[in-house]
Amino acid sequence: MSIGFSEIFLILVVALLLFGGKKIPELARAFGRASYEYKKAQEIIKKEVEDLTNEIETTYDNIKNSKEK
Repeated sequence: MSIGFSEIFLILVVALLLFGGKKIPELARAFGRASYEYKKAQEIIKKEVEDLTNEIETTYDNIKNSKEK
């Protein structure tokens, strides 16, 4: 499900009518910053989950190996 040119054009026209031409660049910058922060937070969370998963696997392996001895 992707957005085509006509949908993007319609969204831009509605935004222009709602906010005016002078406000659009400011809104675009704010959207860009928010998008960047979202992606950055997503990467941080992904790394945290991977680190925790690795830590759990290591702990499990250590416990398993210590019981075998």
